Amino acid sequence: MKKTLLALACMSLFICGCKTIFNKQTVTDKPLLEPIMPPIQQTYQFIKEARVYYIATVDNDQPRVRPFGTIHIFEDKLYIQTGRSKNVAKQLVANGKVEICAMKGDEWIRVSGVLVEDPRREAKASMLDEYESLKSMYSADDDNTMVLYFQPGTVTATIYSFEHAPEEMNF
Repeated sequence: MKKTLLALACMSLFICGCKTIFNKQTVTDKPLLEPIMPPIQQTYQFIKEARVYYIATVDNDQPRVRPFGTIHIFEDKLYIQTGRSKNVAKQLVANGKVEICAMKGDEWIRVSGVLVEDPRREAKASMLDEYESLKSMYSADDDNTMVLYFQPGTVTATIYSFEHAPEEMNF
C-alpha cells in the first residue's frame, strides 16, 4: 500500500510538473542555452560596451598606456583606429605587439596580440562610418587616418571577474 501511495504521489508530482512546464503562461521564447558568440564577437561586444579601453605599446624600452575608444569588426577582423601623426602610431609601426584592457562593472578584459596596419580606403571608411564623430578630424582619403587590425591567430582575449574563473579565448 505504501509503495502504491508513493508511486501515485511521484506520478502526481511529475504530471503537475509537466503541466507547469508546458503551461503557455510559463513558456518563454528564449532558448534554454544562449548561443555562444565567436570569440572575436564576444571581445568586440565587451569592449564596445565598456566604451573606453587602454592600449599598452612599447616606446624603445618604455611601456606606454593611453585610452582609446574605437573598436570595430571589418572583414572578420578586429580593428582599432588612430592618427598617423600620433606617437602611438609610430610605436605600433615599430612594434605591433600590444595589450588592451577594458573594464565594465566587475568584469574586465585583457586582449593581447599583434596589430597590423590596413592602408585600404575601405577599411578606413568602414571604421569612420561606425564612429561618425571622427569624421570631423579624419577622412578615409587623408594620409593621417590609420586603421590597424589584430592579426588573426595572434590574439588572446581573457575576460576576468571577481565572481568567476577567467574565460580565455583565442582568435
